[in-house]
Amino acid sequence: MDQLEQLKQITSVVADTGDIEAIARFKPVDATTNPSLMLKAAQDPKYAHLLQQAKQQALAVDGSNAEQLQRMTDHLAVLLGSEISQMIPGRISTEVDARLSFDTQATLSKARQLIEMYAKLGVGRERVLIKIASTWEGIRAAEVLEKEGIQCNLTLLFGFSQAKACADAGVFLISPFVGRILDWHKARYPEQNFSGDLDPGVASVSRIYRYYKTHAYNTVVMGASFRNIDEIRALAGCDRLTISPALMQELAESQAPLVRRLDAEQCSSDDAKQPVDEVAFRWQMNEDAMATEKLAEGIRNFAQDQVKLETLLSQI
Repeated sequence: MDQLEQLKQITSVVADTGDIEAIARFKPVDATTNPSLMLKAAQDPKYAHLLQQAKQQALAVDGSNAEQLQRMTDHLAVLLGSEISQMIPGRISTEVDARLSFDTQATLSKARQLIEMYAKLGVGRERVLIKIASTWEGIRAAEVLEKEGIQCNLTLLFGFSQAKACADAGVFLISPFVGRILDWHKARYPEQNFSGDLDPGVASVSRIYRYYKTHAYNTVVMGASFRNIDEIRALAGCDRLTISPALMQELAESQAPLVRRLDAEQCSSDDAKQPVDEVAFRWQMNEDAMATEKLAEGIRNFAQDQVKLETLLSQI
């Protein structure tokens, strides 16, 4: 077997793309989207029919121009997600507007709306994960949604305090961003060796994985945002890994044996179980410059791409 197929034997592989053709080619279990990936898909002529459909659905309801643009992006996300769901056996992750990242009630409202929109297309909530930024407010929204039977994917996760708070809240899945953690360290320490197990993104996900398994948390760990296939190989055995089509292709082109690096049955954590309240969360984030900076940057970038997507939809 090639390395992609070997990886699928020990880890659930998730497609990190909005490209339906790529999903059909690589046959992942699940798929994830975000505003950046949606913007890329929206600029592809083969999805023009979805943009037109999203616009028609949004304009069918009265509202301000801003409200209609937001509805267009929501409809586009759900239409694209619905098509993707027909090509995978598992779940499609759909992201809440990043501009709501610090508003628990608005996040709850948007998540419920997305689930209702999916239901109208015949996609049940058991096939959808609502993606929410791992802010304190986002984690609190996810805690409520999980109790309502709406399962969540907590994204833009960079710090251990975020991971602990998500597990305490009982969220279904987290997406720690491996590559963006590496980016931060390489920018600040350009002379340092970050290969293999020295990669700080790999180390972060491995630490979270060991903590969850040692303390019997049910929250799924899904490594995300990879910069190279060595990072993926170093996390082989993680619950799930969401991988871009380009990196899946690289794995598919290698026939070398793939070694399992993470195993729930054979790992232990040096971190004691320690629930995180709001004060502790905010202090620990404050002490973690990388997590604070990358979370803020990620929210800004997703919000900017959301605005670009709305602009694109307004012009069709």
